[in-house]
Amino acid sequence: MEAQKIERLETHFESSNAMTIRQTRKGWLQECLGCEASTEFRWFQKGDTKEENAEFATSVEESNCLIRICCAPNHPFTMTVKELNSDNEILSMDRPCFCPPGSCKCCCYQEMTLSSGGQPIGSIKEQFYCCVPRFKIKDSEEKPIYKVHQPTCCGGFCVNCCTEGNPCGRGCCKVAFHVFPADQEETDGDVPPIAKIVKVPKSLGTELFTDADAFDVTFPDGANSTQKALLAGTSVFLNALYFEETDGGGD
Repeated sequence: MEAQKIERLETHFESSNAMTIRQTRKGWLQECLGCEASTEFRWFQKGDTKEENAEFATSVEESNCLIRICCAPNHPFTMTVKELNSDNEILSMDRPCFCPPGSCKCCCYQEMTLSSGGQPIGSIKEQFYCCVPRFKIKDSEEKPIYKVHQPTCCGGFCVNCCTEGNPCGRGCCKVAFHVFPADQEETDGDVPPIAKIVKVPKSLGTELFTDADAFDVTFPDGANSTQKALLAGTSVFLNALYFEETDGGGD
């Protein structure tokens, strides 16, 4: 059974060059009652034709309503990516709570682990930073494989507001996160990334009636299926960390 789940991950990720992960309108009754809704995503392959942009999976956040209200954006959750119209698992994500009361930032860096078929495939963890948030993606053996951060300027101390549109985080423009090899020393300034995770602008309707987000994820050349799954999962992690509370009107 576990081998079958790993095969499903390989089936959907191995030949993919890019994906779109789109948040849906879910939990409207919860929102009407004043409870932050759980998050649901639809997963799409991304290509040049309509057929190549096919939806292949969905995922729904599993978390407690009260915790979502009190601990956002650091609330714990699990999320299972399942094949469309079935309960067949492709990928599972687990984000624990790192939110100790009165603690400093260095005591509560956020992280998320990913698995497929019960087998760990890697993790995403927030790193020490001064001004621009930075993340490291590791494989199942804790070996670093990617660095992730927003495009920078001023020696890496500021977000570069002139790339991919203005990354203001308010939903009206693109917000990019650049991906680099973990062993690459210089990643700031004009250094080209090997892949990107981009939060794309929403339509007027979704701006007015929901905090739904969408992410375009491009994969590095030569990446295997688990590395691609880790990058796709990173978009879910970034959404929970930066865009759930902001787009919901909290900031």
